[in-house]
Amino acid sequence: MANWRRITGAAGLVVGATAAGAGAVVAAERIAVNRLRRRPGSAGEAFGSLRGLELTVLAEDGVPLHVEINGPDTAAMTIIFCHGYTVNQDCWHFQRRDLSDHRLVFWDQRDHGRSGRSAAGSGSIGQLGTDLKAVIDATAPGPGPVVLVGHSMGGMTIMALADQYPGLFGTKVAGAVLISTAARGLDSGSPWMPAPIRPALTRALPTVLNGAAKGKRAILVERGRRVSTDLAFLTTRLIGFGDGDVSPDTVAFLEQMIRDTPIEVVARFCQALLSCDMRDSLPVLGTVPVTVVVGEKDRLVAARLGIELAAEIPGAQLVWAPGAGHALILERPDLVNRAITELLARVAGGGLPQSA
Repeated sequence: MANWRRITGAAGLVVGATAAGAGAVVAAERIAVNRLRRRPGSAGEAFGSLRGLELTVLAEDGVPLHVEINGPDTAAMTIIFCHGYTVNQDCWHFQRRDLSDHRLVFWDQRDHGRSGRSAAGSGSIGQLGTDLKAVIDATAPGPGPVVLVGHSMGGMTIMALADQYPGLFGTKVAGAVLISTAARGLDSGSPWMPAPIRPALTRALPTVLNGAAKGKRAILVERGRRVSTDLAFLTTRLIGFGDGDVSPDTVAFLEQMIRDTPIEVVARFCQALLSCDMRDSLPVLGTVPVTVVVGEKDRLVAARLGIELAAEIPGAQLVWAPGAGHALILERPDLVNRAITELLARVAGGGLPQSA
């Protein structure tokens, strides 16, 4: 007969050890977060508070797109900013703050931020390109040229526009800045994933997210996202930024934007990003000045994909950000803003195009 005292004693040791281990992980997590949060912050930066003249643009299928316009209407060019996956137009905080001499247009991609929701189903990069065309038509009518700036999924949105409306480039669209993005290859996995299991994780990710976004599971997931703030902060710091110092306020700002994006939206665009292949659009992009900005420590879009993108766009210039991660627009805003202003100078120096 089994010695139940011995068995229950052993079980108690296992449970105790597990609890102690979990406690140690939580304690280590808390120590790490506290250490990061004690670093000097972005004093006086009112992240998410900068606003512009509001406009609602209806997409082709009727989805309302939230748009804001800053800067003088008399500016020679309009710069339109396209944000990335799971964030919103507020991610362009430093660009809105520091490039205010120019006419700036910011918009929330469909299903993100203050924009409306799509009909049920998966997201489409092609649809985002069509949305961008509607934003251009509404915010920059007439002959004035536009320069497009896209981060991550926003860069793919610009590529989709080039694929669908090639005649705009060299006429209405005068140049583009593509930041932390790629034309293809995301299905090979992100650098943050352990290499041996990266293909399996990438294949499983859309299914896992779709399952988590349905019914009662979505409610539980959202509840968990609201309470797991320390883990979310650490994850955002690890995956979103490079190895250098970044203020805890900046990390918290990015983490909050991601957390505000519903899990259903996270799931909707995951497969679209993984299957994206926009290489056919690159010759069209090459008809105007293009700058590609790549962070050396980008853990979401491998730096090699950014280098490949710059090499495949005729005449494109590459800006390399040593030690920087995926959220370049928040981590290295001076470098990004300089890349944008230098691109504007290249466009102006080459003569501004006139719309047909």
